[in-house]
Amino acid sequence: MNLPRLYPIIDLACFAAAADPALAAARFAEALLDGGARLIQLRDKAGDMRRFLSCARELRRVTRGRAVFIINDRADLAIAADADGVHLGQDDLSPEAVRKIFAGVSTTSTTSIKSPSPSPELIIGFSTHNLDQVRRAGALPIDYLAVGPVFATASKANPDPVIGLDGVRQARAATTRPLVAIGGITRKNCRQVMEAGAHSVAVISDLLDSPAKAVEQFLSILG
Repeated sequence: MNLPRLYPIIDLACFAAAADPALAAARFAEALLDGGARLIQLRDKAGDMRRFLSCARELRRVTRGRAVFIINDRADLAIAADADGVHLGQDDLSPEAVRKIFAGVSTTSTTSIKSPSPSPELIIGFSTHNLDQVRRAGALPIDYLAVGPVFATASKANPDPVIGLDGVRQARAATTRPLVAIGGITRKNCRQVMEAGAHSVAVISDLLDSPAKAVEQFLSILG
């Protein structure tokens, strides 16, 4: 799988105060795309599935033909929103179970990032937080894995221990899978993270202000 160097994540919690969170998130997504983003993940930890699905469908409309669209945690909502795939955490439904669910499910997306291995249909990403988890992920039917938090982050409640740049290097040495680094990554430190071995950097907070310009700057730094 050929991951773009920048992996933007839209957290609906950042738009919860808006009169229409789905519309606010969609406008934010459009700005990210205008800046050059080619992949967007949507996450919502609040547990409001109706809101999550409504926003997911709106972002699918915005991203269709322009970017890969990934749903965090929920394979069922990924299917319902016609997303390109799902990103799973350690406590979510297993990648093996999701791969079975995805079997035979096709997507109307025309994005070109998708890989024929291990599945020609929908993408599965998987979060890891230490070297043992990275190693165990090698046997899973996933398309890429994420590792982190690389640096301290305020975007997740009860985050796992920080792994630092050394953790990224160790993960890179332990897997041949495409590697997304996540956690506290900004324009100031993203280049170091890539040099440590990440294929892509996931970003939330450092995209919130002037998103189109922020994406452009990230892409310029990342090369």
